[in-house]
Amino acid sequence: MATDVHRPVSPQATQAGQAAQTAQAVHVAGLTRSFDGRAVIDRLHLDVRPGEFVALLGRSGCGKSTLLRILAGLDRDIEGTVLVPRRKAVAFQAPRLMPWKKVWRNVLLGLPGKPGRAVAEQALKEVGLDHRTDAWPKTLSGGEAQRASLARALVREPDLLLLDEPFGALDALTRIKAQRLVGELWQRRGCAVLLVTHDVEEAVLLADRVLVMDDGVIAHERRIDLDRPRDITDPRFAELRAGLLERLGVDTAAEAA
Repeated sequence: MATDVHRPVSPQATQAGQAAQTAQAVHVAGLTRSFDGRAVIDRLHLDVRPGEFVALLGRSGCGKSTLLRILAGLDRDIEGTVLVPRRKAVAFQAPRLMPWKKVWRNVLLGLPGKPGRAVAEQALKEVGLDHRTDAWPKTLSGGEAQRASLARALVREPDLLLLDEPFGALDALTRIKAQRLVGELWQRRGCAVLLVTHDVEEAVLLADRVLVMDDGVIAHERRIDLDRPRDITDPRFAELRAGLLERLGVDTAAEAA
């Protein structure tokens, strides 16, 4: 697995990080990102194992999306060490499809070489969108557009899939279907996944491990030791959900009332 190194603090940090990378899909050490003198991410440490599904929770402005952008290589004005696989892909809340390109051409956008239509068709089939191969983006529903975005990510055969609130703009029913699809794709592909979300239930439903970010650091970690597929009516599911909500400052007693 090839590695990208984003701005290591020193040669020694690089060597230590590369050793860690042999056992981790993501290795972050002492990461700081500041805006106008304020540290949005403050000496953060994070490891994600190959094939692990990690969900990242936190209040707005805590640095979740900034961290994801750094891991994606979209923000390199940092201090610290970040080691990620070279083969990585990102899906955002907004699908960001090019309106002047048909769906299959959007899927291939940015791929090196000259991949053929068949490559896009296979990716679209995997997300259940092969019947919309020749459609224009403006004709897609919200759920279809998000599946096209996922196909565009998966066609890169990523070792790391970064998801920035990909279901946030979907209606409740479409969101449930999209969550199920992502879970199935992850189990089939075996790549590491980092999901940024505000939805605690979504995090418990999908993740092996849930992290809570606060004031630019990982403030809490919770392993989700529940069998898959998960049942939201399971008392253990409710207990995990309640514990995470409390960590986020939500009064679960008031919520129940």
